[in-house]
Amino acid sequence: MDRTQGQTEQDGQSAGGSAPPVPGSGQAPAPSATTAAPTPQGPARVVTLTAGDFTLTVNPVDGSEIEPLRPGTERGRPAKRDAAARTARERAARVPALPGPGGPIPALLGRDEEQERLVRLLARGRSVRLTGPSGSGRSVLLDAVAARCAGLAPDGLVRLSGFGHQQPSELLQTLYATVYDAPGERPERDELLARVRDIGAIVLLDDLEMGGPALDELLRATPECAYLLATTPDTRSPSDDSHIEEVFLTGLAKADCLELLEAGVRRPLTDEETAWAGDLWFASEGLPLRFVQAAALLRQRDELNHTAEDDDEEEPGVFDERPRDPAQVPLPTLAEGAAPAELLASRVSESARAALRIACALGGELPHHAHLPALVGDTHADTAVAELLACGLLTGVGTRYRLAAGVARQLEEAGYGDTAAEEARTAARHYAWWTGHASVTPERVAAEADAVLAALAGADVVAAVLLARTAAPAFAGSLHWEAWERVLRSGAEAARKAGEVAEQAYFHHELGVLALCEGRLDRARAELETSIGLRGALADKRGTVAGRRALALVVDRETEVAASPPLRLEAPAALGAGSEALTVPTPATPATKAIAATPAASSAPTAPLAKAAPAANRPAPSARVAPVVPVGPVSAEAVTRMTPVVPVNRSPEPPTKLSEVFEDAFPLSPKPAPPAAPKPAPAPDRRPDRRKLVLLAGAGALTVVALGTVVALALGSSDDTPPAQGPAVSSTPSAVVTPTVPSVSGNDPAPEPPAASAPASEAAQPGQSATAPTPGRTPGRTPSRRPSATPPNSPPPSSVSPPPTTAGPSPTPTETAEPSPTATQAVTATAASPTAGP
Repeated sequence: MDRTQGQTEQDGQSAGGSAPPVPGSGQAPAPSATTAAPTPQGPARVVTLTAGDFTLTVNPVDGSEIEPLRPGTERGRPAKRDAAARTARERAARVPALPGPGGPIPALLGRDEEQERLVRLLARGRSVRLTGPSGSGRSVLLDAVAARCAGLAPDGLVRLSGFGHQQPSELLQTLYATVYDAPGERPERDELLARVRDIGAIVLLDDLEMGGPALDELLRATPECAYLLATTPDTRSPSDDSHIEEVFLTGLAKADCLELLEAGVRRPLTDEETAWAGDLWFASEGLPLRFVQAAALLRQRDELNHTAEDDDEEEPGVFDERPRDPAQVPLPTLAEGAAPAELLASRVSESARAALRIACALGGELPHHAHLPALVGDTHADTAVAELLACGLLTGVGTRYRLAAGVARQLEEAGYGDTAAEEARTAARHYAWWTGHASVTPERVAAEADAVLAALAGADVVAAVLLARTAAPAFAGSLHWEAWERVLRSGAEAARKAGEVAEQAYFHHELGVLALCEGRLDRARAELETSIGLRGALADKRGTVAGRRALALVVDRETEVAASPPLRLEAPAALGAGSEALTVPTPATPATKAIAATPAASSAPTAPLAKAAPAANRPAPSARVAPVVPVGPVSAEAVTRMTPVVPVNRSPEPPTKLSEVFEDAFPLSPKPAPPAAPKPAPAPDRRPDRRKLVLLAGAGALTVVALGTVVALALGSSDDTPPAQGPAVSSTPSAVVTPTVPSVSGNDPAPEPPAASAPASEAAQPGQSATAPTPGRTPGRTPSRRPSATPPNSPPPSSVSPPPTTAGPSPTPTETAEPSPTATQAVTATAASPTAGP
């Protein structure tokens, strides 16, 4: 702070760390922008905190140490702050007063209707979302509402800044620290939610950047609070069930814009200026920020024209070599009025332009005015913030200032971002010196968190490591753990690139401690193991011991989590006899002794899978599935009893609603069912399986086609002379005699022997043979496509010649009801067909 606010220069040096030294006071000046940051002198800043069930000691030298809370040291429930303490904290949350001549305070014009509606809704306990574009006057409207709603809620009025927050955790911690008097304590999440639930306050949340589920979580955590959320239209909207009222801010009317312009110029407007203001109102759609900037342009124009008039009245100086320009400065063009940043910056002081270059290098963040003398090199540079604010180039965000909407882009196009790398490196070295100074409190560093993070992102790796090393303990001690984590991650990456192994081990150790405090055990283990490995390579015994202590706490916490009983979804103890399924392994038996199971028993699934089966294959609801009984005796070890998690649905109809499924799975009043007497297995269904018949029919058709092709090829390629005797007659099991083709090839399958034995003299010709059906073959098997060879133990083949009185073979074969069981019958029927030629 500055002495204009009732503080001495020494207090300003302690608070800001970079105020200009007082002559004769013996204070050392701040380091210049071109010199390296010196090592901070004095004792290390050690802070002891309470984080949940742990005691955290922030040690900037060797790393933070964490240990469980000792018995008897637990803190009770903190008390809420009184009205005086809340007022003092609310005053500290505002933007600080600036040294130098202040500009005109913009008045709240044309917002009476919106103001009355907001106050009325907040008095009823309703949450409101105030949506308006950047520069529409949302912050000024929030100030007017806050003045009227200060005493409505039991816990008073709380002002928070949502800039840069995408999750509600840090906002809840800030709300807790504002209402409760609990210094140095950061409760764990469950305790935090229990305490903020009792807060009843009106919360003004400006520059909100989150919406959707994150905003719903914030509202659910604080049901007794009424929120006034100021945001832009591009922010994600809340969910439909959040019950938030919507208030939209539009542009001002033309008369209100002209009144705002006259208040900024502090004189009546001329006709030419009124016409120019009308065109600007049409181009900007009545945005108040444009008319604040337009008033600054007119004030600068008046100063330039007044200076020209004074120069005309004076006599020319002897050493004055510049030609005087008697012409007055014209009004800005409409384009300059719509984008006035470049023109406004060209007419401010040199210190103000240097501050604009620093803000462009830091992503729009402007450092505290106490840092500008050291960063700019001008002892009066702290007055540049007030000058820029009067021109409309800055806007207040929480306790700091940053460039207004659209100003950063316009300045970068004008060349103010050409020296961004050098400015960021200078700011990083300055903040490395300031954050490591023993007189700077962690709370002051937390207030400058955004500028520090911006300098860290734009600095080189050496300056980034130095800044992260000094700023991380300060953020940890101020309980601003979101900024602490961001600094640690940036520092670890910069140390890796710079090859600083010791610093990299420190950052990983701090990340592990932070994850342990927040309950992320997997992340804590990974970070601590990495740190222990790096410190072991450096032979850092003290740091290794600290890392192993923290890792032991991680192991203990993991053991506690693993020892807790998990949530199980189990069925009731007594589900009845029909809800258990037996999985019985069937012993291996020879194929000749296998017993064919019934279709119902062989295709019945187990009880847990019965619900997933299709409706076509599901057994009847009234029939109970019987377990498969093994053929031989099975030992007790071979029976595995499986209890299904979801019992079998006993309703006659399958469930069609989700509620019915849950009623079957988890009955509201489960009662143990009496053991039912075993019922005999249902009679097996003798109806042939439709799928089995289709497969057999298809296999038979393929076999007939294949064998017919083989016979046709064999008959076509035969060169043997047909025998003199008649065609051989083979007998089939159905006693149907089918004549064969006179021309028989050696590749034809042999016919089966007749029922009566033939004489030995009438043996078959070479190449003709007959085979008996293979013993053990069942009619249900699919015949193979190739004719089977004659087994060694089959009787000798024989054939019977027809008597001389036989007229000839019958052209039509005898049809049978059953399909041919053997390949020989299929070949005989094919050969007897009249379409088969020799």
